Amino acid sequence: MKHLFIIILPFLLLMATSCEDYTDVTPKGSLVIETADQFLETVSLPNRGYPINNFQYLSDDQWMREANVIGKTPNIDIINFTFDESTDRVAIMAGSSFYNQAYTYINRWNTIISLVDDSKGESSVKQLAKAEAKIYRAYDHFLLINTYAKAYDPGTAATDGGICIMDKFDLEAQPAKSTVAQVYEFIQKDIEEALPFIQEKPMDVYHPSLAFAYAFKAKVHLFKREIAKAKEAAEKSLSYNNQIFDMKAYSAQGGPAAVAVPAVNNVEVLSYMYMTGYNEMNFAQSYIISPELRTLFGTNDARFNLFFNSTSTTNLDQGSNTAYWATQYTRFFYPTVGMKTPEVYLMLAECYAREDNLSQAVGVLNALRAKRILSGTVNLAVPATRKETMELVINERRKELLLGFHRFFDLKRFNNETEYAKTITRVFPIVNKTVPQKTYTLQPNSRLYIVPFPLSALTKNPKLTLNTDEKVPF
Repeated sequence: MKHLFIIILPFLLLMATSCEDYTDVTPKGSLVIETADQFLETVSLPNRGYPINNFQYLSDDQWMREANVIGKTPNIDIINFTFDESTDRVAIMAGSSFYNQAYTYINRWNTIISLVDDSKGESSVKQLAKAEAKIYRAYDHFLLINTYAKAYDPGTAATDGGICIMDKFDLEAQPAKSTVAQVYEFIQKDIEEALPFIQEKPMDVYHPSLAFAYAFKAKVHLFKREIAKAKEAAEKSLSYNNQIFDMKAYSAQGGPAAVAVPAVNNVEVLSYMYMTGYNEMNFAQSYIISPELRTLFGTNDARFNLFFNSTSTTNLDQGSNTAYWATQYTRFFYPTVGMKTPEVYLMLAECYAREDNLSQAVGVLNALRAKRILSGTVNLAVPATRKETMELVINERRKELLLGFHRFFDLKRFNNETEYAKTITRVFPIVNKTVPQKTYTLQPNSRLYIVPFPLSALTKNPKLTLNTDEKVPF
């Protein structure tokens, strides 16, 4: 039998040891895990964090205050915000919380997968623990590959540089870097092996449900442009949870000021994970949306009217047409990096659009908008072309899937398709008249879309090489 020690530290560190090494002395502050039920419980990891600070200002949906840019020494935020390709980012990215945390979580899942079969307990519980860990292992690899590599391109994925696949627990491992295609193959293998054992109603909200697992499966297929499979998985996810939180009715009730909707009461949430922690929206003044997105919302969208502040003299540049999330997490829970049912509907709409079922695509969008738009035009008209219909889908994705990875990942994947690629232009500053106003441009093929691995990872593993043309300073 193998034992697992969970050491109580500011962050959970998983350590495995064999029976021969076990001394019958449990380290102080540790818990020995030796049953299948305990391994299953270990899948639950509240407050999982995926910081977006390495790339958030590459999105055309986010903005920086002028005082945080003008006259400041360029950091990664300013480099990204001004689309500066003249600076090698590697030298200033000594570490990355996102990179470290994602691989730490992967080590956690690998430990469960590696050791649970040797634990005491029912085989069905062992299968469930492994399945849940595999779904989360796949999810973490998905986030990593879409951050540190080129978006999946069917024509080049087999040769595009990817990330290191971690398929077993080993804190000292130095694996070779896999290609984008190999990483996606690994992700999909984990998903398919896990699905037969995932539960419709897991033991708590921090365990993956079938609705989440199929939603994630749909997302992976969509990112690979496997449209028929993506549509099938999205429909399967909605068969388990098709609820949309009615923001129109919520607005009539008085919104978050009158009625609190904590995480457990938000019926559309499929997974509980966060950018920084469960209370991240208490500090959302830094999550400023761009004038472009602010304009896209218009004046009658509950997604903006309920939760954003556009008039603050403390947190905004007056006259910039920006806004920031101004709702505490205890008043309304909004999933930023996890998944929710509206994303599944939006994936389904995209699948319909790509199959030229334009009326069905718009019908799905309108079903979502019926719970979001307060007045005026709720039902969109069906466009004449696939491209116009896809633009409607993309716009709804921007308004519905805010702040986390979604828009950054979408820009990357759509930029691989000439029809949907976007050149982003950013005019800055808007308010300050003492410095020259400039127009900054981000081309669809910019190397900035591929975030470089942190120096700490490059130093530790010589087999890990950059996926951009930047230089390693050693």
